Amino acid sequence: MSGHTPPTLEKLARQTLLRNEAMAISCLGELPTMLFPALFKEAFDGKHINLIKEMVAAWPFPCLPVGALMKTPNGETMKALLDGVDMRLTRKFHPKTKLQVLDLRNEHHNFWNIWTGAEDSSHSAENLEEKQVAKVFPRYALRRQRVKVIVELSIFSCLEEQQACFLKWAQERKGSLHFCCTKMTIWDLPVHVIREILNVFDPQHITEFELHNEWTLLELAHFAPYFGQMRNLRKVSLGPLKIISSNHNETGDREAMCIKKFISQFSKFNCLQHLSMFCCHFLRDHMNQVLRCLMTPLETLSVTCYIISQNDLNFFSCCQSLFHLKHLELIGVLLYGLDVMPLRGLLEKVADTLETLNLQWCGMKDSQLYALLPALKNCSQLTTVKFYSNKFSMPFLKDLLQHTSNWSKVNVEQYPAPLECYDDSSQVSVERFSQLCRELTDRHRAIRQPKNISFATEICYTCGKRCVYHNGPRLCCCWQ
Repeated sequence: MSGHTPPTLEKLARQTLLRNEAMAISCLGELPTMLFPALFKEAFDGKHINLIKEMVAAWPFPCLPVGALMKTPNGETMKALLDGVDMRLTRKFHPKTKLQVLDLRNEHHNFWNIWTGAEDSSHSAENLEEKQVAKVFPRYALRRQRVKVIVELSIFSCLEEQQACFLKWAQERKGSLHFCCTKMTIWDLPVHVIREILNVFDPQHITEFELHNEWTLLELAHFAPYFGQMRNLRKVSLGPLKIISSNHNETGDREAMCIKKFISQFSKFNCLQHLSMFCCHFLRDHMNQVLRCLMTPLETLSVTCYIISQNDLNFFSCCQSLFHLKHLELIGVLLYGLDVMPLRGLLEKVADTLETLNLQWCGMKDSQLYALLPALKNCSQLTTVKFYSNKFSMPFLKDLLQHTSNWSKVNVEQYPAPLECYDDSSQVSVERFSQLCRELTDRHRAIRQPKNISFATEICYTCGKRCVYHNGPRLCCCWQ
């Protein structure tokens, strides 16, 4: 007897409809609701363009989360989806058609799991979709004639054909559809193009925003009001945000006014939790103004490749918006030569909440991290600590590890190889590297059992790799 399971009657029905697309289209009005999701998924996977269009126009659920099916961009299927929405706008609706939300975001969605996993789940799936629409978009839940189109946009100066087609379509239909972008990334776009995009996609729906541009300070100031309209941002990533010299001679007062106009927008964000800044050198000596503007406590502060000033650092210990941090990253932020006591003050404030501490490439020496030790040892919630590319001696690393007995939750620990691993010409001595790192690892295991601990040298100028000691030495390419 064969162990092969025969196809269900429902699957046979779907296969018949897919083989005869014209018949499938003609009977959509009579098709049981429970057959729609699986048939649509198979039509989408098989690129049955005409059937896709007709099914979008006749979709019997409040939400069509089609973005979860779009594994790779395809201009033909995207056009079919948009044509289906157009057909819905122009034709007389079938009574059971109730599409309210077309979700084009490429992310997992429970809708397809429910319908794929159980054919008899029609009521639970439909109720789930109605609840989600009402929860996320209550003001528009009853506007059935005005479909909401949800997307995530990553827009470069040179648009892909599919993206250009979609943006043009959206711009032409902004009066009859409601467009919503939850995550937006901008790369090298002039301000007037961003303004046109935000005229279509309501800025108040953007919850995550990334900006990567080369602008003058004047252009940054022109962008500021549009930035401030994104009042519901939870996550902001700026950078690399390179400020280039203007063709005009701007006075220091004019430059300060432009920076102030941009910074003032942070006071309009009602729920910002995650702030990342990369190469934002124009904010030097203005970081305190940014942090003072924040309306809500941050969970994440990430600053990368930034020439921090003592004035910037001094504000850390008294900034209320930082006192609930879970993740603090100062990467490539040179602390050498600065008084790090304000950073110690901050670490004392967040000892009960901080989970990630990344101080790589900070150029710190023994004395500076030693000043942080009293606060560090009390950070009992840490899961990740990274100190690569700092300059610590063997005696200090031993002392540091001795103070980590309270770090019971740490999963990842990265420390610089001790200075004693290098010879007088700053070259790595492989023998000393292996010996000293093994000694440090063994010493650490005597204090507590580390889950994932490594020691690494500076990056080799020749091959661009580090020598890393993790359960034994792994040398850079020059030594292999």
